[in-house]
Amino acid sequence: VLRSGRLIGGRMTSSDWTAVARVGEIPDQQCLRCDIDDEPIAVYNLRGEYFAIEDRCSHDDGELADGWVENGCAVCPRHGARFDIRTGRVTAPPAYEDIHSFPLRVVGDVIEVYDDRD
Repeated sequence: VLRSGRLIGGRMTSSDWTAVARVGEIPDQQCLRCDIDDEPIAVYNLRGEYFAIEDRCSHDDGELADGWVENGCAVCPRHGARFDIRTGRVTAPPAYEDIHSFPLRVVGDVIEVYDDRD
């Protein structure tokens, strides 16, 4: 049960998830930018698997959704920093700080993201 934005008892209810797209709406190796609670999130399709990360480069706050995908990484269009789309881990400078990766699930044909940040 979720109370006051905190996870209680290790469970997330259906109302805690935000529908962001339908399966097939995001082309392979592309992303969809969306906002959850006024926070930018990029939802990526990597060969039919979906992942959600913060839509901001930790180097200078560039929007990763404006960049491209290369070898499973989101590449920042400003200075080329790279982030693993599956984990949010930085893989190439000039960024050195990881970004947040969000829980994502597919229910039927609906892609849903859960904002688990405090």
